[in-house]
Amino acid sequence: MIGKSNGNGGRMTGRGLVLAVMMPALAWAPAALAGPALDACAAEAASQFEPGFAEIGKDSWTMDTVAAIAACKKALSAEPDSAQVKGWLARAYFAAGDSALALPLFEAAAEDGNALALAILGDMLTTGDGVPQDMERGAQLLRQGAEAGFALAQNSLGLSYDFGEGVAQDYDEAARWYRAAAEQGMSKGQSNLGLMYQDGLGVPQDYVAAAAWFEKSAAQGDPSGQANLGILLQDGLGQKADPERAAELYRLAAEQGDMYGQNNLGSLYENGIGVEEDLARAAELYQQAADQDMPLAKHNLALLYEDGRGVKQDYVRALRLYTQAAEGGEMRAAVNLGLLYMDGKGTDVDYEAALKWTQLAADANQPVGLNNMGYIYEHGLGVTANRQTAMDYYQRSADEGYELASENLVRLSKEQTGQGGGGTKTKTK
Repeated sequence: MIGKSNGNGGRMTGRGLVLAVMMPALAWAPAALAGPALDACAAEAASQFEPGFAEIGKDSWTMDTVAAIAACKKALSAEPDSAQVKGWLARAYFAAGDSALALPLFEAAAEDGNALALAILGDMLTTGDGVPQDMERGAQLLRQGAEAGFALAQNSLGLSYDFGEGVAQDYDEAARWYRAAAEQGMSKGQSNLGLMYQDGLGVPQDYVAAAAWFEKSAAQGDPSGQANLGILLQDGLGQKADPERAAELYRLAAEQGDMYGQNNLGSLYENGIGVEEDLARAAELYQQAADQDMPLAKHNLALLYEDGRGVKQDYVRALRLYTQAAEGGEMRAAVNLGLLYMDGKGTDVDYEAALKWTQLAADANQPVGLNNMGYIYEHGLGVTANRQTAMDYYQRSADEGYELASENLVRLSKEQTGQGGGGTKTKTK
């Protein structure tokens, strides 16, 4: 189906959103602070999730980083050995985009067991954000924070096990750490645990349980929880389909800049599901997600430009978008890119390029790519025509359930007895 982010997308954004906007975190240190300098630092840089700071703490993306840095520098002068203040000042520097100044403070605070520093530095090392990438050390730091009961570190350690980053991939461990974070009310952990239930990874597949965790995450305004719950509601997985609510959830996520919400809402507008069809609006939403380098959104936007739906038809732009999407791993885009080269739309006819991109999709077992490879070999487009190779590709595509390939296979078999003729290639949505 067009425009739907996959399950991995949700898990991948779990760590990414934490780093991009610095999800607030607490340091395991006494909440009672002495002196106006420390109080001022806490007021500017503490997280509302730290014990004792629920009323004055703030999200880092709403932090006045200039004020926070100034206040926490004064606090550090007053308490130069305070790991908590070092963690706060590092958080302020990092939120301001200054990893160079944040890093030594994070290192010092982490050395003293500060959970905030352990979590953020662990993520930095895992992703190579502002430091040379070192997934193994990143996982070690995350484990220290996770075992101390810190939800942010628990969720990130879950991601490390989920994707085998610095540790051996282990879905059971991933689900265990996601659950630890989720049960503390961390919205990203709740969404990620929901995805494990949705996909049956580390836990039995259970759409009802997945929806329950997504609901908890969405209730906190988390865009990944909103987008993931929207998918279940759109498809009626574990519950009655509710495309109208799915559209509302995608809208909430999209308005927070979430590319999955933007892309999925664009799909609903393109197809008139849960909302009135609006191709121009679909194109706008796909563009927003494409601007965040989302391959699927680039593919979906390319389809609109190729067909001139909601936008002025532009084969050159479609070709560029398909290329970017295919290079990002979207194999449906590779199929359609091959067809543009095959048909000379937006470019000169180039059978070598057509073969390259179609082969890429076929090698990934993409059904339409397999079918189109059959067409290429049947007609000798950039290759020596080979009926048996064509039939092999058609068979592989048919085995994946692609009906057109089954028709091509039957037709080619009939041609051996003097019947049939033609062959069909097609693009994919």
